[in-house]
Amino acid sequence: MKKADIYELFHRLSENNPEPETELNYVNPYTLLVAVALSAQATDIGVNKATKKLFEQVTTPEQMLALGEEGLKEHIKTVGLFNTKAKNVIKAAAMLAEEHGGEVPRNREALERLPGVGRKTANVVLNEAFGEHTIAVDTHIFRVSNRTGLAPGKTPLAVEQKLEKVTPDDFKRHAHHWILLHGRYICKARTPECWRCSISEFCNFKPKTGEPAGKRKNA
Repeated sequence: MKKADIYELFHRLSENNPEPETELNYVNPYTLLVAVALSAQATDIGVNKATKKLFEQVTTPEQMLALGEEGLKEHIKTVGLFNTKAKNVIKAAAMLAEEHGGEVPRNREALERLPGVGRKTANVVLNEAFGEHTIAVDTHIFRVSNRTGLAPGKTPLAVEQKLEKVTPDDFKRHAHHWILLHGRYICKARTPECWRCSISEFCNFKPKTGEPAGKRKNA
């Protein structure tokens, strides 16, 4: 994809949604960290339902430790892999309390040392909580980057590195959310809705999908 086309692609995404935000509900950097860790192999909607009451009583690592693993499980038992996630959240809370004074570190290496926190989770926290220009490659971003030709790669890390290289500086702050939300709602896995895509002219995907017949009738 040409440099000018990439700039226009991000410009259009930014016009559609100037200030994108994560769809995970959170109170502060710590609850964001917990929410993102819980969202692995789960939907944001499902995580938000599970954390609604949890975050009314737990907003710090110390409060999470007081709740305990069994107490946490009661809140998140509807989330996939909740047993493993509960163990990791409690272990991470202990590390944050002991090594970081109960604060979420603004450092990738420190974040990735926490149980249950990988590169993607660390990138989300750094971007959303601290405004770092990081890009967390999930299934949506991986798909859109490869399908469009924006940043093709065989692994999430390869796509992340390519995106960091090709994304114009003006758009790096929100690039993660723009691409993710575009993949979630328009450039869908099974049937991308190319007929309502604002960046379709820059996309390598063929054949493009047309507007459904029912939509055309109602137009």
